Amino acid sequence: MGNDLTVSEPSTIEDELPEDRYLNRELSWLDFNSRVLCLAEDDQNPLLERAKFLAIFASNLDEFYMVRVAGLKRRHETGLSVRSADGLSPREQLALIGQRTQQISKRHARVFLEEILPALTEDNVRIVAWSELDAVQRERLSAYFHEQVFPVLTPLAVDPAHPFPFVSGLSLNLAVTVREPEEGGEHFARVKVPDNVDRFVRLRKEAESNDVFLPMEELIAAHLDVLFQGMEIVEHHAFRITRNADFEVAEDRDEDLLQALERELARRRFGSPVRLEVADDMSEHMLELLLRELDVHPDDVIQVPGLLDLSCLWQIYGVDRPHLKDAPFVPVTHSAFAEGEQPKSVFSTLRDGDVLVHHPYDSFSTSVQRFIEQAAADPHVLAIKQTLYRTSGDSPIVNALIDAAEAGKQVVALVEIKARFDEQANIKWARALEKAGVHVVYGLVGLKTHCKTCLVVRREGNQIRRYAHIGTGNYNPKTARLYEDVGILTADPELGGDLTDLFNSLTGYSRKTNYRNLLVAPYGVRRGIVERIEKEIALHEAGKPTRIRMKANALVDEQVIDWLYRASNAGVPVQIVVRGICALKVGVKGASENIEVRSILGRFLEHSRLFHFLGSDEMWIGSADMMHRNLDRRVEVMAQVKDPRLAAHLGEIFDSALDPQTHCWELQPDGSWKESPTSGPRHEHQDLMMRRRRPSIA
Repeated sequence: MGNDLTVSEPSTIEDELPEDRYLNRELSWLDFNSRVLCLAEDDQNPLLERAKFLAIFASNLDEFYMVRVAGLKRRHETGLSVRSADGLSPREQLALIGQRTQQISKRHARVFLEEILPALTEDNVRIVAWSELDAVQRERLSAYFHEQVFPVLTPLAVDPAHPFPFVSGLSLNLAVTVREPEEGGEHFARVKVPDNVDRFVRLRKEAESNDVFLPMEELIAAHLDVLFQGMEIVEHHAFRITRNADFEVAEDRDEDLLQALERELARRRFGSPVRLEVADDMSEHMLELLLRELDVHPDDVIQVPGLLDLSCLWQIYGVDRPHLKDAPFVPVTHSAFAEGEQPKSVFSTLRDGDVLVHHPYDSFSTSVQRFIEQAAADPHVLAIKQTLYRTSGDSPIVNALIDAAEAGKQVVALVEIKARFDEQANIKWARALEKAGVHVVYGLVGLKTHCKTCLVVRREGNQIRRYAHIGTGNYNPKTARLYEDVGILTADPELGGDLTDLFNSLTGYSRKTNYRNLLVAPYGVRRGIVERIEKEIALHEAGKPTRIRMKANALVDEQVIDWLYRASNAGVPVQIVVRGICALKVGVKGASENIEVRSILGRFLEHSRLFHFLGSDEMWIGSADMMHRNLDRRVEVMAQVKDPRLAAHLGEIFDSALDPQTHCWELQPDGSWKESPTSGPRHEHQDLMMRRRRPSIA
């Protein structure tokens, strides 16, 4: 489809649609995390997988508070009372978030205490309190405490000579009250639980099938008399704060972005508190002291029964209990790259036709990683250009780029050092790449580079040929085994030309905004998606069969949502698979009567972004979610998949995900999510994808 369509301005459709047509994005995110919690509650899942989902829920909520809640608080405190799309002020949103978080946090703790913990105990995986240990176990652990833990502890008193200590974000702490035996005066002290050791102390095994763990805070609490000798221990309670980590780098063309980011990273640890988690048995006067000294509002307190910070359950997940986990799945080598009697190079394979890889079902290491490693080693390759948003700690991708540069190839790496919570790792990689002679670029001022692209330029005889990879996921071999993503490997000259133009924009001063086979944000993705929605409407009105199918992590952008509403009103069926946030409402008269939205969660994190426009017979993949940040403040790439074989494979992914008997959560007209199907056989989408790669899997 060309660029000759006239796209109506969003304002022309606002009058046609109900005012109350959006769900709140923050509350929708909490609904998503509640669905993660449902996986922990589902006794059809293996026990340790359920514990894993409790850990994921906890980590998710930490990040939500550090970023989203922190941003709302900043807007409220600075008087920027910009209302959300659903009409709520920052204060109103914070109040609703607080209420909802209290509810799901209690549910989270209850699942652990009443279901997971007893079931683990039955299987001889025990998390115990100090009071449950016998004399021999206590003696061993006391020796461990004195040798390994005591030397690194620093109890910090609070009195006129000792101001209240700084408490770092996400650290676990003990609030302790001690009393002078003779004078009777009480004093407060804080003890930080070391964060550079395992949260659980593993007791020596008495039997092969027995795993016993003691929380580190229990071990420290049992030895407070050693830390406060001569004092009487009155009470002690665990607490944890979450700090604002939502900072922005003031980008100035005259300032080194790397140095500016490092300065802001140093400030992050001093962000203002946005949440205080406390043990639910904490005394009132101790809680009041923490609120006062930490400058936390009472509405930001989460009282938790049992253990704080259940992200620690990842350690428990690591026990050797295969029968309590999902059966292992080993990705398979894509048939196009399977090595026969005469192994072909990746380049030879791609000259025969494009290849679509679907991770984690298709091996990342024998497809995308091999593509980059062969490019680095091939003497005919002249240049490699790649974007890096997030990668692994020991990255074979980065090592391949370093090898290529040291071999004399022209290597360009666009390292996004502003990738949230991966900034430090990306700075490290950027410096290692620069040291090896790679041309490292940090992106465009004011934009994050989030696209997943790699371009290889190779001399073949008297001609230059370009090979490329465009995907939906990061160049991270570790997450490629856990995240569901798709990518296309191609030798198509037009796509290669488009990527050449894109890299010229990213590394130089080119201002190209239109491409042959790509949609590129911040200029073209929203416009291109809207154009295609509008074309489906026109085709439907002309009596042609139409349908819009979308799969994404989030659907928030109001312009895209409004055009989906318009398509629905015109009679175009709209089917959406969204993992996380969805601000679109379903079943709204005059807006979304022909729209269905479902969410699929499972052992793998659904991460691919796919778009299918049936009427125009177009299938697209890419890195962009339908969110303001992706469409307006990031460089994103969407690529059209033209090969009918590859498009058919993407169609099969949609067919499975949207099958009425596929296990999912369906968005309801009141904004709630309902688990489905409620009757009949239940299919697991990810199980089907695994069976297609390995038919022997039951």
